[in-house]
Amino acid sequence: MNHAAGALRSRLAVPGSDDRKIAKAVASEADEIVLDLEDAVPAAAKEGARELVASWLARAARTGPRMAVRVNAPRTPWCHDDVIACVRRSGTVSVVLPKVESAGDLAFVDRLLSGAEAAVGATATVTVQALIETAAGLANLREIVAATPRLTTVVIGYADLAASLGRAADAPPEAWLRAQDGVLTAARSAGLAAVDGPYLGVAADEAFSAHVRRAACLGFDGKWIIHPGQIQQVNEAFTPSAEEVARARAVLAALERGHERAEGAVALDGWMVDEAVAVAARRVLAKVGGAA
Repeated sequence: MNHAAGALRSRLAVPGSDDRKIAKAVASEADEIVLDLEDAVPAAAKEGARELVASWLARAARTGPRMAVRVNAPRTPWCHDDVIACVRRSGTVSVVLPKVESAGDLAFVDRLLSGAEAAVGATATVTVQALIETAAGLANLREIVAATPRLTTVVIGYADLAASLGRAADAPPEAWLRAQDGVLTAARSAGLAAVDGPYLGVAADEAFSAHVRRAACLGFDGKWIIHPGQIQQVNEAFTPSAEEVARARAVLAALERGHERAEGAVALDGWMVDEAVAVAARRVLAKVGGAA
């Protein structure tokens, strides 16, 4: 994976209009705070929320946690002002673009960011995360993931996607497997992080745990959440265990010894280890910032 964003496990989404909830999120153990200017903010409150988010970005740029801003979608009256505000107040924030349906949506934001960065003399490049929330977005994933070097992450959004597909919001988990695999495959083909969308319940109950375990098992790098009480379960699920880390290191060490003997595959504890297994081992170690 070619982006540090892949190491982010828990991404806590909070309304950009609620100062109290933002403060609580900032004090949490979430890996990334997603300040939402889109669905969580009614039209009449958009401008006020933008100013509040900008003030938090200015603080976070100095001492705060990693932040992302879900701006309003392209073709809305607010998108361009949201994007420009992000650059004016922080050169390192990540922009989450909702309802991405084509490479053109990302090209629009890319050009807008370039102009805004030039206007303020920004020295850091603002990154972009694409939210896949419509049938068109699913259909155009191949072009979307190749649209701009700014793109670090692809996120699947279930609520809007269910509406776009005409699917019940409470459809069983298996109903989403094809969409999940599509997002994962497209993200991996471009070296991007893949993030599972939020479970709409606020409790950290068994139903939530099952969704988290499923996302981790499928290969997602992390998950959006909507309540601080869900952070711990997500962080634990997407953090390799001590046994997994030890196994990954053993795999790479065994393969290195094999390469010294001009062997491309070696036996380890009764299993054959080759470069394909090593790729998975390196991914495990990347999640904990370790090396063999």
